[in-house]
Amino acid sequence: MGSNDVAVDGRFEELVLDFLAYLEFERGLSRNTLAAYRTDLLQYGEFLARRGLDPTRASGADVGDYLAELATGNGRPGCSPATIGRKTASLRSFYQHLRRAEISDADPMAAVKPPRRGRTLPKVLSGPQVDRLLEQASGSEPIEVRDRAILEVMYGCGLRVSELVGLDVTSVDARRGFLRAEGKGSKERIVPIGRAASSAVKRYMRSGRLDLLRGRDESRLFLNARGRPLTRQGLYKIIQQRARSAGLADKMSPHTLRHTFATHLLSGGCDLRSVQEMLGHADVATTQIYTHLSNERVRETYFKAHPRALEG
Repeated sequence: MGSNDVAVDGRFEELVLDFLAYLEFERGLSRNTLAAYRTDLLQYGEFLARRGLDPTRASGADVGDYLAELATGNGRPGCSPATIGRKTASLRSFYQHLRRAEISDADPMAAVKPPRRGRTLPKVLSGPQVDRLLEQASGSEPIEVRDRAILEVMYGCGLRVSELVGLDVTSVDARRGFLRAEGKGSKERIVPIGRAASSAVKRYMRSGRLDLLRGRDESRLFLNARGRPLTRQGLYKIIQQRARSAGLADKMSPHTLRHTFATHLLSGGCDLRSVQEMLGHADVATTQIYTHLSNERVRETYFKAHPRALEG
C-alpha cells in the first residue's frame, strides 16, 4: 500500500503478475529484480486507483503527474533522481510488455522523457584531513620520501593519476615554480607548483629517487620499489595504503586529491577560469561542479562557526 492506503485495482494486479511472469520465465530475471519491479508497479497502481484511471488508457500526462508526485513526495520526502529513474524504467518496460502482448495499443511512456540524472559530487577532503594524509609519509626512507612527494604534487597541482605517473624529471621546474603536465589528448599545460610540493620533489630527487634507481637510467620522475616507472595501478595502491593509515579509506578515490585541490582553490578565492586552466578542462562547465562543493563547504563552515547561525 502507498501513503494513502488505496487498494490497487484487481485487473492491474493481474497485468503486473503477467508481466512479472514474462520477466521471470522469458528473460530470467532474479527474484530481487522481480520484487523491485513489483514494488514500483504496485506503487503506480495505487496512484491510478486514487485517480480512477485504467492502466491501459493512462496518458503521458498521467504518468508525468505520477513522476512529479514521486519527486515532490506528496507530503513525504521526495524520491531521489536515481530512484525516479528506476521507477520510470519499470513503467517503460511494463507498457512495452502490454503493447507486445496486444493488451494495449497506446504507450504513455513515449511522451515521457527519462529524468536527468543528478551529477554525483566528488569526494573532497578537509584541510585537517589533507594534513593527516600527508603525515602518513613523513619518514626518511626512500619510499616515504617518494610518497610524500607524490601526495604533495597531487594535492598541490591537481594532477590526474595518468598525468602524475607520466611526469619526467624534466617536467618539474622547481626554481621557476611550475610543472608541465601532459593531459588528455596529449595536450600539455603549465601548472604552478607551490613551495611544499616543490620542496618535497627536490628532497625526493636528492635522496629517495637515487636510492630507488640503483644506478639505472630512467627519465620518469616517480619510480616503484624496483626502480621502474610507477604505474597507475601502483599509484592507486600507494594512495589507498596512505589513506587507510590516515583513517580516510572511505573518503578517498583515485582523484580525491585533484577534487580537493580545485575545491580548496575556489574556497580560497581563486577564479573559475584559472582553476579550469590548471585542471586542464576543455569546457568550464566541467569545472563548475567544484563551485557547488565550494559553496557547500562555505555554508558548513558558517553554520559551525557563527554563534547565531542556528538560533531563532
